[in-house]
Amino acid sequence: MAATESRVLHRRDLLASTAAVLLATASGGPVLGRTIKDQLPWAPEAGEPPEQVRPGPWVFFTPEEGAVVEAMVDRIIPPDDLGPGGKDAGCAVFIDRQLAGPYGRMAGLYMQPPFAQGTPQQGLQSPDSFADIYRAGLAALADHVRQVYVGKLLGQLPPGEQDTILSGLEKGDITLKGTDGKRFFGQVLTNTMEGYFADPVYGGNKDMAGWKLVGFAGARYDYRDYIERYGETYPLPPVGISGRPEWTVKG
Repeated sequence: MAATESRVLHRRDLLASTAAVLLATASGGPVLGRTIKDQLPWAPEAGEPPEQVRPGPWVFFTPEEGAVVEAMVDRIIPPDDLGPGGKDAGCAVFIDRQLAGPYGRMAGLYMQPPFAQGTPQQGLQSPDSFADIYRAGLAALADHVRQVYVGKLLGQLPPGEQDTILSGLEKGDITLKGTDGKRFFGQVLTNTMEGYFADPVYGGNKDMAGWKLVGFAGARYDYRDYIERYGETYPLPPVGISGRPEWTVKG
């Protein structure tokens, strides 16, 4: 028993002396304070920052495809008095940039055969990537609209007619030549919702419209004081990965 107690005390003494040495080494003399003003002393996501998506020319879509996708996202999330629609919120830009990158080609996912018709619970069972689904779906949709509406594009139709087409795709009532129209619409629907609520750094959720709509605080450092305050509106504006525009010090 005495030997065991001696070993324990010896170990404690060793740990205490090691801690003292580390503290003395770290301090190295007087500690100097620093005044932080106008900007943070570090950059957000400095280790591996996501690339800030800027509006501009389409990267994946052709101009015609981009116009069709803008029409689709604006009928999936139409503008109203609560906020902008899918187009003005940048959902089409978000989708374009995602399809042009690893997401579009399904990088990191197993995409080898055999392929079989699975159940809905099994997810996508196809050799087609998300980029393939969009490319084939947009081409077939454009052909369908031109045939039914005498050469017009989806965005050139009245909103009610656009809704009829999208509803037909969603229900499987409209058959697109050479591709699965219902699967295509489901993919656009999913990506539109992602774009509306993703961090603005990825091109969608412009001005954090989606977050403001649902009262989401975003990437704020700490909002624990409000977690259990049910039924209250969060009083502070949301914050993205890159902060807020008004936090940027103008040169």
